[in-house]
Formats: sequence, structure tokens, C-alpha cells
Amino acid sequence: MKTGALVLALVTGGHAVPLGQANPDSSPCNQTAMAAAADAYIAAQTAGQLAPLLAVTAANWTYIENNKDISLAGSTAGSILAKALKVDHRRTNYDITACATYTELVSASDPDNPYVIGTQIRHAGQQVVSVDSIVSTTGAWLFDAKKTLEHILQENWTTILPASARDTRSVLQAAGDAYLDMWSNATASAAVPWGTPCTRLEGSAYTGHNRPDDSCKAGIPSNHNQAPNTHRRYVIDETMGSVSVFCVWEHMMNAADSHELRLEGGKLRYVHTMTSCGSKACKL
Repeated sequence: MKTGALVLALVTGGHAVPLGQANPDSSPCNQTAMAAAADAYIAAQTAGQLAPLLAVTAANWTYIENNKDISLAGSTAGSILAKALKVDHRRTNYDITACATYTELVSASDPDNPYVIGTQIRHAGQQVVSVDSIVSTTGAWLFDAKKTLEHILQENWTTILPASARDTRSVLQAAGDAYLDMWSNATASAAVPWGTPCTRLEGSAYTGHNRPDDSCKAGIPSNHNQAPNTHRRYVIDETMGSVSVFCVWEHMMNAADSHELRLEGGKLRYVHTMTSCGSKACKL
């Protein structure tokens, strides 16, 4: 995989804006419009047609799939959007500061077309300027869509209340960065706000046993001299205690990777990952 094809900035109104920063448009970020765009994305994926998405996109919008910039040129050819998928699960989180959303999608009903997809959608004002998807299917790291769906449905991803109990953006991003830094930094593990109970859904492998001592520490790297996880893009939802991070997983075949972490009371509660190595089966 050539990481040089990765889109590292949004181009809005002629200005390059680094991913993960605040909404570049002067218009206020509109959660109603973001929710409608997330629904349009799901409608496009369900139909296998681009039309629902084009209704909410800017003229110069970009589409990124597994860290590669793909020109859709008015059709879905060459992308996962060409496939009509039955969506068995979807959850969308909202980043009001960056004017972006993260949608987790699972399609497990069709044994010939199982998918687990994470999608970050970025807006300028009320228009979509970027759709960025990590698409995992058969051959992806520890992939099994049915098991993934089963585990997700066991979890409680509700709004964190009261508002005073929510972690800040900086705390959430620092937790995501510390977690991803463990592969290349021996001291990073100590900076991760490990919680108990905590469950990690890595592909379809689950560390949870429905016990109060469930831990996300199982299998964390002991070799900290690996390649770093680079080209990170963030969607942070304080109301959900969630940080979504897309990156290039350099240690695993330069894979396209999605990590989402949820913190509760300042401590790690859930970790969801999906990792795709393109046309090859993922191997360490």
C-alpha cells in the first residue's frame, strides 16, 4: 500500500485544513445536518448507489477508502459503495468542534458479503467535504462480522451523564494517542488510562467475559520498537466519551486501521478496532 496516496488534509474554499482540527468554514457546525449526512451515507451504502450521498456533498468532496484517495467520478465503481449492504448495526458519534462524524457499521447477514466498516465524515458548514472509510472484510485482521455484531450488541454506548462527568477533548485524544503509541514507545502504556472493567473488540476477538475484572491489557505489545502508527485522523465526541482514530498501521503491512476508544469516568471502558490489509490477508 502506498501511503503517499493518503489524503492528509481537507481542501475547503481553497484552503488546506489539517484533519482533526476545528471546522474550517465560517458557518456554525450543525449537528442536524451532520446527522442527515450520516443517514445519507447509510442510505447510499444500503442501496449501493451514490445518489443519496451526492445530495449532501460539496462539489469538491473527496472519498478515501482504506487510506487511498478514490475518485468516484459520479459513480460508486471501485469502492465499497458499489455494494448494496444490509446494515445490521450502525452507531454515529458527533464531533461538534471539528464538524465531523464517525459511523460504525456492521453487515453480517449475507455470508458472501460480510463487512465491518468505520467511516469519518467531515463537513464545511452543512456540506460534506470528505468521506473517509476503513473497510474490513474476509482476510482482515481477526475478521468475523457475526461475532463482531454479537459482541457490539452486548455493550452499552449511551450518552455520558451528567455532562460534568465527561472527559475533555484533550483527554480523549491523549488516550487514543497513548494507546497507539504503545507499539513504538515503551513508556506510552503507562499513559493509557486503563480501566476495569474494560473490553477490547479487536476484529472479532473479544477480551470481555462479562466479569468486573475484564481487562483491555491482554495482548498489549511487549515489543515497543515497532514502526509507529502514522497519518492519524480524529473524530472526538465528548458526550459519548469517544475518540475515533484512523491511521496507517505500519507494523502490520501498512494496513488501514481504525481504533475507537470510549472512556468512562476518565478510564478506558471499550476499545473497537478494525484493520484491513487490502487484497492480502493481514499478518504480523
